Amino acid sequence: MLEGVRILLVDDHSVMRSSLALLLNTHGAEVVGEASDGKSGIAEALRLRPDVILMDITLPDMDGIEATREICKAWPQAHILALTMHSEETYLVPFLEAGGAGYIRKAAADRDLFTAIETVQNGKVFLGTSGMDVLVHEHRPAGNKPVPPRLASLSDRERFVLEQTVRGFTSREIAEQLNISPRTVDTYRYRVMEKLGVRHRHELVEYALQNHLLD
Repeated sequence: MLEGVRILLVDDHSVMRSSLALLLNTHGAEVVGEASDGKSGIAEALRLRPDVILMDITLPDMDGIEATREICKAWPQAHILALTMHSEETYLVPFLEAGGAGYIRKAAADRDLFTAIETVQNGKVFLGTSGMDVLVHEHRPAGNKPVPPRLASLSDRERFVLEQTVRGFTSREIAEQLNISPRTVDTYRYRVMEKLGVRHRHELVEYALQNHLLD
């Protein structure tokens, strides 16, 4: 399932890191590095450039949100997945705004961890049911609002690609629905991100929720 995926672990509990490394290596991944605090996590992320970074939120010197922000400033392509004991209500939105690509509680790791890693490695956002509920609550409509100019500027096909992307469909799956090539889907998505002024896929998810495209 995780064959060849290079992973960096950032967690201040050595037992947790050892357990995760054993689990991930057993399932085909390669744990290429470990860090016990935010600063060393940043340094190791930029040195190793792993496929996925598992980031705890609570760290000794700086929290995982700030470490994620610093990594993404220097390396916007980073795929960072929060793996934490904290519930989504407090930390999910700040983590996504910092550049994170997914959020999973340690209590759910036995059920969702492998899927979450695969999801963020493929450039998508992993939220899980609890995370999506939090974002929907954050962006619940307060009444009828006009269509934002940026959204109105999208063509019908660009809007379709936006909606299907935030619903979790891959470029290949969207291409099959439109009878076009995956590369053309990528081109549409790039145009959408340019028009909306966003850089990361998690920002597309937030934009879609803010404008009720998933209602």
